[in-house]
Amino acid sequence: MTQEIMLDIIRNGLLTVILVAVPPLAIGLVAGLIMSIFQTVTSIQEPTLAFIPKILAVLLALVAFGPWMLTNLVYYFTSLAQNFNHFIHPVF
Repeated sequence: MTQEIMLDIIRNGLLTVILVAVPPLAIGLVAGLIMSIFQTVTSIQEPTLAFIPKILAVLLALVAFGPWMLTNLVYYFTSLAQNFNHFIHPVF
């Protein structure tokens, strides 16, 4: 296996992980921002008040984007498995 092939595998893996992780993280960020604004406006400083809506938002994001995320992960691992014989060459 050459360095270029290895770098392509790592690059594609990292891009897949980033692509799959962005929707729940972005929705959690937006939910946290909304709860932070709400807490600032109402002067309620309860940590659990911000924590629970973020968990629910991320859970809903996983339910909504789960099939798409799973499809991307399956596509990446399938392409790795199909091209596995190109990654290995005989030692002798």
